[in-house]
Amino acid sequence: MKISEKDVILRIYLGESDHIKGRPLYEQIVLKARKLHLAGATVLHGILGFGVDSRLHTSKLLSLSDDLPVIVEIVDTEENINKLLPYIDEHVTEGLVTMEDVKVIKYRRG
Repeated sequence: MKISEKDVILRIYLGESDHIKGRPLYEQIVLKARKLHLAGATVLHGILGFGVDSRLHTSKLLSLSDDLPVIVEIVDTEENINKLLPYIDEHVTEGLVTMEDVKVIKYRRG
């Protein structure tokens, strides 16, 4: 069975070295989203990127970076995503956050 609906995707662009109380910020965001019963979250690990300072972050062996790009993606209703935004506002001190409408197609058994 296929179900379509309109939702929102929240993307949070961070550095791997961003932490809260000694734990990775991306992990803390996912745990907070889970606590708020959001539909789900995925963390993507980048191999190359740069931010506002134009400093290149890469996973190449000869130029190892200790701050590779990380993206947290969360798809849910706008209402549910809005429950997480105060946490993001409080804890993301450097990074980029985007939110956009998406058409979601869910596949379910039965």
